[in-house]
Amino acid sequence: MGKTLYLDCTNGISGDMTVAALLDLGAREDVLRSALDSLPVDGYCIEIGRVAKSGLDACDFNVILDREHENHDHDMAYLHGHADEGHGHALAPGGHDHVHHGHDGGHHEHAHHHHGHVHRGPADLDVLIDAADLSEGARELAHRIVAVLAQAEAKAHGVPLDQVHFHEVGAVDSLVDIVAAAVCVDDLGISRTVVTQLTDGHGTVRCQHGVIPVPVPATLNIVQQNGLPLGICEVEGELVTPTGAAIVAALRPEFALPARFTVERVGLGAGKRSYSRPSLLRALLIHAADPVPQDRVVRLECDIDDATGEQLAYAAERLMAAGAREAHWVPIYTKKGRPAYQLQVVAAPADVERLEGIVFAETTTIGVRRWSCDRTVLAREVATAQTPWGSVRTKRVELPGGGSRVTPEYEDCARLAREKDIPLQQVMQAARLACEA
Repeated sequence: MGKTLYLDCTNGISGDMTVAALLDLGAREDVLRSALDSLPVDGYCIEIGRVAKSGLDACDFNVILDREHENHDHDMAYLHGHADEGHGHALAPGGHDHVHHGHDGGHHEHAHHHHGHVHRGPADLDVLIDAADLSEGARELAHRIVAVLAQAEAKAHGVPLDQVHFHEVGAVDSLVDIVAAAVCVDDLGISRTVVTQLTDGHGTVRCQHGVIPVPVPATLNIVQQNGLPLGICEVEGELVTPTGAAIVAALRPEFALPARFTVERVGLGAGKRSYSRPSLLRALLIHAADPVPQDRVVRLECDIDDATGEQLAYAAERLMAAGAREAHWVPIYTKKGRPAYQLQVVAAPADVERLEGIVFAETTTIGVRRWSCDRTVLAREVATAQTPWGSVRTKRVELPGGGSRVTPEYEDCARLAREKDIPLQQVMQAARLACEA
């Protein structure tokens, strides 16, 4: 059964933060290294270690490029125009976090071939991804991330998809982040993702094309094109990178957490920048908890003293087919002393108007009483029990004081009793015993 991933993007998200958080969550480092070894790209090494962010211990994933491949614009590095001219990267405001590395330093070397920068398009990246030794799940997710980025860049620059040659995504480190994130998600067995919103900063950043606003155009295009919820916080600077936003979009997330859930594991991934908010991405493996056993229903009621039994039965049949929780007749005496029937219907609030319409259409009443009420509902699950004569469905309910109660499905038991010509109670007892075994 697949797992649910909750990405808490309160402090932003980037490619390296995502990979680090997923590694900290339990994605296997050896699986990641093996996949990256097979990627036909050189000129880099990876470093996996630990970093302290605001006193919290987090995983750090770093792609280190040689001089020939170094990307002078990765993650919009020229923040606020403050750059180290000798190195080509911005110095994050507030200085560097203290880094302590893993047992072996975490380095992962690739051959260094000296050649000029390669401006790759999305088709080139897809070729590299297809050439790597990846699982089908990881390969498909990596392709989706590239496609999301390509569409956003095409819109930002006003060019067709086949003419996109984007320096940030085409850079080796961004490609490694994309593949690494896809491999980690697949290795963890993630089937559902929840991201309540992306939180970005404000202001401007300086990139290869000049000064641009935050959220940067590619990120904003991803949010718009994929319907992602976005919030802007007080931080001056870029908290959500295009690669981070594209990973979220490619995961096709849900935007609401379960009302209650349990947490299996927590991972913290560190970013490379220092803001008033620590550059941390929190990833959780969660399981939806049983809902509070109450819900709200509406009861509809009316008295009928001038309809035939056939009409009454047909009305109840129509109401149940239309989604009523319950529909039944209760014998009563009306104010004139005549015997009559009271129709009682239990409905979900959203179904009230529609079911009232059926009551008016199929009975002779001229008025329907209604009121809302709470009901307590025991947690339940449907299972299958094997009897000597065949399988039957069962319903197990959890009792408030502990323990449970199992009830075989009548229709299934009745079918077997007829087919095998045996007493119904014998089939039902066999089903109960099978559940308790």
